[in-house]
Amino acid sequence: MGNREDLLAGARKAIIERGVAKTTARDIAAAAGVSLAAIGYHFGSKDRLITEALAEALGTDIGDRMDALVRDGSGQPQLEAFAHLWNGMPQIFEDNREGMLASLENLVRVARTPESQTYMAESLSGAYADLGRAVREAHPDLDEDTAQAIGELYFVLTQGLGILWTITRGGNLPDGARLAKAIAALAGDS
Repeated sequence: MGNREDLLAGARKAIIERGVAKTTARDIAAAAGVSLAAIGYHFGSKDRLITEALAEALGTDIGDRMDALVRDGSGQPQLEAFAHLWNGMPQIFEDNREGMLASLENLVRVARTPESQTYMAESLSGAYADLGRAVREAHPDLDEDTAQAIGELYFVLTQGLGILWTITRGGNLPDGARLAKAIAALAGDS
């Protein structure tokens, strides 16, 4: 690995051990085994490094597993595929509990840091597109725009689910079938 990748790994390690607020640039550099100056060289700031480290780590594991759930819904009616995705996400969050906690802590920091907001805003289109592709592969009868719209809906809803899961540890979450019923009613298909 190069210094950039070492810094991303070091940031994730330090954040999981100490939390976002308590992690210093020195903690990250020490965990990465690189100089403190490398943070500025590769990322410009500790804030940018933390934002990228968490987005990459959670985006990879949670995103890949979410894509797999979407693909598992291949051949199912859309509302059943949605319920399958929804009901599968809490286990993914549980498997990434420390990352979910760090991500929730990071949200406030991102909201207060224009540079991090810009990075996150730019990253969303890629997340939407990835999910849209997974939906289209699972349901090839959908046109590209509809698959993309479903991917966007999945992303937005699972973000909210992730926050609720994190603050309740999975307690009192609505079932996917119940939400599918609500979606059908909104669409006039009840």
